[in-house]
Amino acid sequence: MWVPVRVTIMEEGELPWLLVNEVGGIRGILHSHVPFLKKHFHLITMKEFLEKRKDVGKKVQAIYLWWHKPVIDKELLQSLPNLKVIANSGVGMDHLDLKLIASFGVKMANAPRAVSSTTADTGMALLLASARRLVEVHNISISPSMDYCEADILGIKVAGATLGIIGMGRIGYKIAVRAKAFEMNILYHNRTRRKVQEEQAVGATYCKKIDSLLQQADFVMLVVSLTPQTHKLIGKRELELMKPTATLINISRGAVVDQEALVAALQTGVIRAAALDVTSPEPLPRDHALLKLKNVIITPHLGIKTDKATYMITEEAVENILAALNGLPLPSEVLPS
Repeated sequence: MWVPVRVTIMEEGELPWLLVNEVGGIRGILHSHVPFLKKHFHLITMKEFLEKRKDVGKKVQAIYLWWHKPVIDKELLQSLPNLKVIANSGVGMDHLDLKLIASFGVKMANAPRAVSSTTADTGMALLLASARRLVEVHNISISPSMDYCEADILGIKVAGATLGIIGMGRIGYKIAVRAKAFEMNILYHNRTRRKVQEEQAVGATYCKKIDSLLQQADFVMLVVSLTPQTHKLIGKRELELMKPTATLINISRGAVVDQEALVAALQTGVIRAAALDVTSPEPLPRDHALLKLKNVIITPHLGIKTDKATYMITEEAVENILAALNGLPLPSEVLPS
């Protein structure tokens, strides 16, 4: 288990000011995290900051982003002349203009150590739920009539099936560990190949070309960061390479998949099903075609949403912020590419 490094402020006196979007609410830090944060920082919300911008702008030294909020733009950065660091509550940084932030001399950090296990759990939960049609059979079980044909609720056997993991980083590898326990055959595609010992530990086979993985896998799981290279990585061509009995699982970013192509593939039987923890946008418009399909499971970006994981994210953010304020290396620093 990761234990955060204890870092303390070098100079005594007033606690450094930390800007957050809000406390509670849809996009606010959790109330249960506030006592821990207040041990290290003077907290100020965006509402308070906007009301007293001229008086407090110079005091803010750090920002803690919770679910992409507050929005970081040029105007905000210009109003915070002593800002040193921005800590993100997750791994993905595609919502930030990293070059713009770096141009102001501000460091950035994410929270990869805190999120990997929980996100891997979410991926496997979606795989199992789709394979065994848990949402469909739940709805049948609570319906007034309980009328159903057994042939209509048959699922897919997971043991012995082939899982193709696209993106074998920290999270992807933890998914492979879990899949091995379910006796699955594991393929993976990644920019760089894993060490042979790592492959052998989970029984994973490297596919240099993504097409090879798509053609063989019964379940394809997307675990990549959103970059210009991965935008709509899975489109019409890639979906048509997949087996008609295959399931697509996306726990990365919604924009990694061409959603119009996915809808068409699901409607016409090009692939069997999809399980999505991410969409573009989030949430989808209430009349979106994906919401009307029985062979789709959609969850509201559950990824890291457990009490323990969210607290660990805040711990990791605090560690990074305090390191930056003390002039120390950031454990999870993210640099603009």
